[in-house]
Amino acid sequence: MDPVTPSLEVAGLAFAYPDGHQALFGVDFTIGRGERVALLGPNGAGKTTLVLHLNGILTGGAGTVTVAGLPVGKRHMAEIRRKVGIVFQDPDDQLFMPTVREDVAFGPAAAGLKGAELEERVRRALERVGMADFADRPPHHLSFGQRRRVAVATVLAMEPEILVLDEPSSNLDPASRRELADILRSLDVTVLMVTHDLPYALELCPRALILSDGAIAADGKTGELLSDDELMRTHRLELPFGFDPRSTAVRTP
Repeated sequence: MDPVTPSLEVAGLAFAYPDGHQALFGVDFTIGRGERVALLGPNGAGKTTLVLHLNGILTGGAGTVTVAGLPVGKRHMAEIRRKVGIVFQDPDDQLFMPTVREDVAFGPAAAGLKGAELEERVRRALERVGMADFADRPPHHLSFGQRRRVAVATVLAMEPEILVLDEPSSNLDPASRRELADILRSLDVTVLMVTHDLPYALELCPRALILSDGAIAADGKTGELLSDDELMRTHRLELPFGFDPRSTAVRTP
């Protein structure tokens, strides 16, 4: 793909649910190839609705979503779903096979990969999340943090253009949280991270978008947005007690 083509372009995206609730009001933003961007906002801001538009789970609103130059719509749906990998908050929503290897192989196999090529794709995905030694284990025997890493591997096995993570640090102990951060930093994919964990957003994502009441309220450097007390207060975003974003640098790979 041409590196100049953005991974994601959202233009004028508006959406109302059948009950009349308007969740998005003309959302616009672009994410470049290889960027790591946090999507922040209070509950009810429309974050989930936005994410479900990125791979066509939700359609029918106004505006456009373009992934790696392809418009999200019926014509390109299979390719869009391969290019946009969503890692849901609960790994058990994504793990349903008897072994870790079979879970990671499921998507590529369904896309037609087989034999040595499929094995290599699975091995590489598990290696990238540090779970290669667990290939033959049943997923339900793993810790929550390990299951989340396997869930990431199931998406990486599809070689996506953009990895969308829904609350990736939730329910993780500090060691698992740090291990996942190291993995996410090492990946050569575009990342959009939906999170309430503001320190995690600052640690991993140089840029952040604040979605509030269905519209982009701010788009800028994560540290600068988190340091803007009035912006934070207006959009009901709260930093942990004692955490100072001004004294924390974003680490790059």
